[in-house]
Amino acid sequence: MAVQDASYDRLRASGCADEVAYVQACLRLFFNPAAGAADHGGMPAPAISVADVADIARLNKVAVFLLKALSHGAIAATPAELLAWLDGYRRRTMSMNAACIGDSIAIHRVLRDRQVDFVFLKGPLQQQLLYGDHFMKPSGDVDILVSPSGFFAAREALRSAGYEVAGKSRSVWWVRFLGEQHMVRDDGVRAATVDLHHRLQQPGSPSPRDIDGFLRRKREIEIAGTAMPLISAPDMLLLSCISVAKAFFNREPCAGYVCDVRAASSRLSETEQQMVLDHAAEQGLADTLLLGLRAADVLLGGTATLLSDRATRILARIDNADLFHMVIAPWLSSLRWPQRRTVLWELCGREPVRYLAEAGWAASADLSRRIFERPAVAAPVRSNG
Repeated sequence: MAVQDASYDRLRASGCADEVAYVQACLRLFFNPAAGAADHGGMPAPAISVADVADIARLNKVAVFLLKALSHGAIAATPAELLAWLDGYRRRTMSMNAACIGDSIAIHRVLRDRQVDFVFLKGPLQQQLLYGDHFMKPSGDVDILVSPSGFFAAREALRSAGYEVAGKSRSVWWVRFLGEQHMVRDDGVRAATVDLHHRLQQPGSPSPRDIDGFLRRKREIEIAGTAMPLISAPDMLLLSCISVAKAFFNREPCAGYVCDVRAASSRLSETEQQMVLDHAAEQGLADTLLLGLRAADVLLGGTATLLSDRATRILARIDNADLFHMVIAPWLSSLRWPQRRTVLWELCGREPVRYLAEAGWAASADLSRRIFERPAVAAPVRSNG
């Protein structure tokens, strides 16, 4: 479901080429501070619009990355207003994610007591493993995955803790085709939200073949003395690539997910890289993986690894400059987006049978959405005359 932020029109009108280049240079500096210290990160002169940089960073969820990159001291002339905005964003992220961690601990306790098998996705727990910091990107919701067979038991367990299904996610389209529901608990002080998933991709992009495998491969990490279940390292990379594909389908900015792809893949040895390629193929996500990896190379620079070498072939008709802007600035009117069915064909490995199955699923989902997500129409007012 593509949602265009109110800033899109203003960014589209301004073009913001220098600001986009500035954000990219900061991200490259974050991942390679040694090189950045030598050549000032390749930064353009800071004659930039602070408001545009802030919007680009916010939409891509990379503001804290910029703040950390600039803290290396490579750029002495960073506008003071930008540093102040980034610091405020960091403080708000810390507050939001601290609450999310507390909610996660409480949710873990409820589901554990009800013996519901589940695993946490994304959020502060993943950020700690990828970056050594729980507060890199804002997390307003707790995302959890259960098996399709355990979905209703998990929902009832969350209801026992005061969570209720949000109205818009009650429909067949949400439960059946998106494979998730939003559940909200409001204690009068603040509202806490859980995204309860039993699928991991929206219709229109290939889904993992074995959802239960994400549960079997989970690992535990300790938070405040509590062992919490989190997806495995290979699955973390795959999930980040799934998020990139979803954003690409919806034409949404996704540099934050691309950073996760780079952070996850950079920890793999060559043997582990081959294992991830094999694992992705087993899940039917080989080309989804390659899309995320190519996006990371275009945004952050190539790595000359086995994964980077394989990634060059995906969506080869899209040149690097266009793919870069599709990742970080999809609002640009100059972009020549491929048709969604073309992307689906590529992500299905150009396999006709699989493509037809995924296209049929997407068509069914679209029909369901048109039926069940139609806005309410006010009843005509009867005249007494």
